[in-house]
Amino acid sequence: MANTIQEMLGATPSQQPIQYMETVDAYNKWAEVYDTDGNFLQGLDTIEMRSLLPFFLAKVTNAQQPVRIIDLGCGTGRNTVPLLSMTSSDTKIIGLDASPGMLEVARGALDRARNGDSDSRITLGILDLRQSPPVPPECALDAAGVISTLVLEHIPLKEFFDGASAVLRAGGLLLVTNMHSDMGMISQAGFVDVASGTKIRPTSYCHRPGDVVDAAEKAGFQVEGFEEGEKIRERMVDEGLVEVLGKRARKWVGIKVWFAICFRKKA
Repeated sequence: MANTIQEMLGATPSQQPIQYMETVDAYNKWAEVYDTDGNFLQGLDTIEMRSLLPFFLAKVTNAQQPVRIIDLGCGTGRNTVPLLSMTSSDTKIIGLDASPGMLEVARGALDRARNGDSDSRITLGILDLRQSPPVPPECALDAAGVISTLVLEHIPLKEFFDGASAVLRAGGLLLVTNMHSDMGMISQAGFVDVASGTKIRPTSYCHRPGDVVDAAEKAGFQVEGFEEGEKIRERMVDEGLVEVLGKRARKWVGIKVWFAICFRKKA
């Protein structure tokens, strides 16, 4: 198994106490502030998904039959809920996550988005991608498309692609975004527990984009690419992005922090 970022970086000086936690436990605690703690990488991902989701959906929903779309590691529903307004009424949307705490927040967001409507197109459920083999709920099988944003950092590559393959039909699309390895060589995901002031960090892995492509190909995927032959989309923080994402992004100026790859599962 790949070394975690914690093992790679070793003990590093810090001005505040740090506690490393099992990933699901950490995200159960993070759920309370995940959407409000000013995570600049999440903000950048949200901006990028404004163009990536329409691109993805145009390819997935091009068929003449109803489709099923999965948000793999859906968290608080940041991308799951917008799918309601971006897809047709016969599209089924399934949000899967290993953290009950994150799913509870997602349910609240979904209820607000429905505004009292009985729309049942979205189903939320538990799936732990670290299980081998993965055991997805029956409602999540044979999906035409899967999105997974800022999740891969916490999963070894083989387990991640085994999980994606388990829910995706042959010929289906998989859109992945993740923290860039240039950022992972320096830091990792985490948040400050308001009650204790402790920095909480879940288990994280530093995945290079090229290694992600190699692991995907071994699992039966091929790179689909984006417009104009772009195979891997990478983003580096500049001063313009700092103005948009806030002061927490300033320390990352000149560093690649995010990437996206679109795959197709081979027939």
